[in-house]
Amino acid sequence: MTPLTLAPGTLCTLIGPPGCGKSGFAARYPNSWRVCLDIYRELATDSEADQSATPVAAEIQALILDARLSRGLITLVDSTNVFPHVRAGLIARARYWQRPVAAVLFDMPLDVVEAQNASRDRVVPRHVVRELHQLLPDPEQLRAEGFGAVHLASEIPATAGAPR
Repeated sequence: MTPLTLAPGTLCTLIGPPGCGKSGFAARYPNSWRVCLDIYRELATDSEADQSATPVAAEIQALILDARLSRGLITLVDSTNVFPHVRAGLIARARYWQRPVAAVLFDMPLDVVEAQNASRDRVVPRHVVRELHQLLPDPEQLRAEGFGAVHLASEIPATAGAPR
């Protein structure tokens, strides 16, 4: 296993269902690198679970992505990103700014994801976790979509991360 290293300016998309460890992974890196719809939903409504705030959260995320990518800053997108059209939008934004794109695919078995989700402060309904887990792409699909690098979370050491 090798640690994840990202080139300057990389847009790194974390891909996985709720409870798979995306936010814990992002926490290994500087807070300024992370963009997260949950945070923006909470800022807009006092609840990160309020899905009605997703459109405004997506607008905030787009503004921050443009601000960071235009400056050549590494950015981690900490959301499920399981839908192809969402990933396509992120890739298009990175291409606009001529930045590299990478993906971290959280290739955790469903039973592990369900157990981790059940132990979280905000538990996502089991059927939602299962539906999103079924939508996980494979590495070949991600490469075909345009990701220049695809990393499997299972192959990245738990201690890997940039100094804060």
